Amino acid sequence: MYAAIRIYQYKAGAYDEISKSVESGFVGIISKAPGFIAYYLVNTGGDTLATVSVFESQAGAEESTRMAADWVKANLAALVTAPPEVKAGAVTVHKTK
Repeated sequence: MYAAIRIYQYKAGAYDEISKSVESGFVGIISKAPGFIAYYLVNTGGDTLATVSVFESQAGAEESTRMAADWVKANLAALVTAPPEVKAGAVTVHKTK
């Protein structure tokens, strides 16, 4: 498994609008990508949020970052204040319920 983590800064007070837009738009797109396992949007406070995309392969995780960049540019450019900080790598420990 591989994960891509993206940390975004956004305009003050825009989290709810971003969250709704991601839920109604991007989640449906990314969840159909090959090797998709999971997607999370995390409110990290201080006008920042993090997203975590989990895929079966490194290629899927890398593609999710390209997909996210394109989607954010087309749908959230007015709300996001800087390019995201992106980290990606192999998931070496995990547990689910």
